[in-house]
Amino acid sequence: MSMQIPGAVRIKDRDRQAIIKALRAGVVPRVGLQHIQVGRKAEVAAILEDLKHAEDGGAGVRFVIGRFGAGKSFFLNLASVVAIEKGFLVARADITTDRRLHGTGGQARALFAELMRNLASKSRPDGGALGAVIERWLSDVLHEVEGADPSAIERAIAERLRPLEELVSGFDLHKVLFRYFEAHRAGDEGLQQSVIRWLRAEYDTKTEAKRDLGVRSIIEDRDVYDYLKLFAKFARIAGYKGLLVCVDELVVLSHRLTSKQARAANYEAILRILNDCLQGNVEGLEVLFGGTDDAFADKRRGLCSYEALATRLASNEFEADGGDLSGPVIHLKSLTPEDLYVLLVRIREVFARGESSKYLLPDEGLRSFLEYSQKRLGENYFRSPRDTVIKFVGLLQALEAEPARDWRVALGLADAVEVAPSTSAEADPEPAADNDELVDFKL
Repeated sequence: MSMQIPGAVRIKDRDRQAIIKALRAGVVPRVGLQHIQVGRKAEVAAILEDLKHAEDGGAGVRFVIGRFGAGKSFFLNLASVVAIEKGFLVARADITTDRRLHGTGGQARALFAELMRNLASKSRPDGGALGAVIERWLSDVLHEVEGADPSAIERAIAERLRPLEELVSGFDLHKVLFRYFEAHRAGDEGLQQSVIRWLRAEYDTKTEAKRDLGVRSIIEDRDVYDYLKLFAKFARIAGYKGLLVCVDELVVLSHRLTSKQARAANYEAILRILNDCLQGNVEGLEVLFGGTDDAFADKRRGLCSYEALATRLASNEFEADGGDLSGPVIHLKSLTPEDLYVLLVRIREVFARGESSKYLLPDEGLRSFLEYSQKRLGENYFRSPRDTVIKFVGLLQALEAEPARDWRVALGLADAVEVAPSTSAEADPEPAADNDELVDFKL
């Protein structure tokens, strides 16, 4: 008898196609994660507790650490989906050499811009929610003061935004949001788009901002974290529970930045976020960082090479199996063989649209595929399941394309299923050439 997932439901074609295409390419799907989620119960519970704390006006930071292919990106996506369902705004971005937490040439602004472009809400789960968030807030204010004269509306908006003025750069954000209201009242879509550009840190000069918006400031590299705190507070003013920020690919900081000074500056930025959130100086903000074991533990280049971070992120020496989730670090454990089996069962469900009568592979075929994977990959077939999943999706696609094909024959040809190379920075463990000891000089 085929194994049926308890509570399985019919899967929408849109979700089905998105999941299959993403898994075949070796990346994490943005939708339908609930259909393929397995394990990680304790880790998800820890994130839920953090979100509850942020909802109550607190803040938190987590470092999601694991080897390449262990499921860090999947876990960050899952946390994003959970946060959106809980009523949070979610901003996501990957660190690159040109997008990072600290920089003097626009790199931090570029990271902030990417976060704001990817801002997601329940009504805009795929990103691009910034304008909709402001429109919703403004609509709520206008509804509450319906029928009031323009001056009363202005006073109501000013009153709601006044808490922002207590924070660094808060008055600037207040002014720009008020400019959006003025543009809305005048029907000036161009001015509204200028405000969105400003909020995304897309203005390069103060002169340009003053010309378009009448404000004398722009979001610069040194302001990025201050504006994340500000936007978290504005999210709560606008009726959301808070802001979740997911920053992946910490390995770029540890193993792609060639300058020791640049790494230290970025680690100092992370330390500031960690101290601020854990000391209760921030409201409604949860930050998740994703990184590999090397990005975390490398004593020369990783987070733990920065002494202040190493002491704050140290594991609990009394926790034998590393399962303590009370600290800021979540070490993702390897999937068990049973977890991987359930994952493949769920992928089979996705292909069958949740209908057991349309399974492309029986339970016997699942077991045979796992045996094949174990022989070829050893214990890595469940410790780092990416390649196994890609091959399994390829196998099901081959069976779907040729319904008359026997799965035993197809499985015998599984070697022909190519594994697409990963574009993740984590996939290449070799660090960039380190010029820590070099200095510039002139003759």
